[in-house]
Amino acid sequence: MTLRIRRSWRMVLPLLALSLGCARTPPPSDAVASSGRLMTPQDLLALPVTAPDHRIAYGPDPSQYGELRLPAGRGPYPVAILIHGGCFKAAYANARDLAPMGDALKADGIATWNIEYRRLGEAAGGWPGTYLDVASATDHLRVLAEQHNLDLGRVVVVGHSAGGHLAMWAAARSRVPTASSLHVANPLPVRGVVDLAGPVDMSANISGYEALCRDTVITSLLGGSPAAVPERYAEASAMKLLPLGVPQVLIWGEHEDFVPQPLVEAYAQAAARAGDRVRLIVIPGVGHFEIASPGASTWPRVKSVIRSLLDGQLPP
Repeated sequence: MTLRIRRSWRMVLPLLALSLGCARTPPPSDAVASSGRLMTPQDLLALPVTAPDHRIAYGPDPSQYGELRLPAGRGPYPVAILIHGGCFKAAYANARDLAPMGDALKADGIATWNIEYRRLGEAAGGWPGTYLDVASATDHLRVLAEQHNLDLGRVVVVGHSAGGHLAMWAAARSRVPTASSLHVANPLPVRGVVDLAGPVDMSANISGYEALCRDTVITSLLGGSPAAVPERYAEASAMKLLPLGVPQVLIWGEHEDFVPQPLVEAYAQAAARAGDRVRLIVIPGVGHFEIASPGASTWPRVKSVIRSLLDGQLPP
C-alpha cells in the first residue's frame, strides 16, 4: 500500500514565504498523485499562469486591486470572484495562488475577478480593513460590468482556505447588522458561493487553525478573542449570519487539516435547518490544496460546481 505523507502548513509555510514570486517548474498533476503525497503550497504556487487581461485598482492601497480575465467572444460573461487564502497574512500568499484557476475558468467561458486585499502585516489589514476590501472589490464589479460586458445576474464567489471564509462572508453581507463597521448598503447580489475549505465559524477551532498557521491569525484578524469582541465574531462568521439566502457549496478534501470535517458538517446542517440551499462535497484522497488546483483530479468537480451555481442550481 502506498504511504501517504501528510504535509500541513506547519511544515511548509516558512518555505512558501521565501518562494513567493520565484519561478518554478510545476510538477505534472499526475506526478503529485502518483508520489503518494498531498499537494503543498509550493505545488499550488508552481502551477503555470498567464498574465490577466486587466489589472484594475478598486482603491488607493497597493493591495486594493483585482485581476480581470475575460473569455473569448463578446459577452455578456458570467463571473467568478476569486479570493485566495494564506492564513489572512500578506507574507503567506497573494492573488497569484488562484490565478491558475482564473486561467482555467476563462478557457471555459467564465470571466474571473481575482481580488487582492489588505491582510495581516499590512497597514489596515485585519478588522475591519480586510473585510471592507472584499466588499469594495465585490461591489466594484458594477463599474467593471459597464466597461467589459459582465453579466451581473450570474456572479458567484469562490474562495480557498482563508479566502473561503471571506467568500462566505461576501455572500452573507446583506445579513451584516447596520450598526456594524462592516455594513455596506446595497451589496452586490451573488448567485452562489463556493467555500474551498475555509472557516465557517471563526469562534471554532481557533487554537488548531492558529497552530497550523504558526501565528495568532484569527484573534489578530478580529482584534481579540471571542470573549473580548463577541460581536466581531458574530458579524464575520457565516454560522452566526444564517440564513445567508444564497446557495452554498462547501468542498472539502478527505485529508483536510485546517477546518475539521465535523465543523463543516455541523454548519451544513445548521444552514439547511435555517432554510438555505447548501451542499457539502467531500472529495476522497485529497487534502487542502488539491481542491484549489486546476491541475489536480479535483478540478472537473470544482468547475462543474461553479457552472451549476452560475446556472442557478445546486450540484447533485
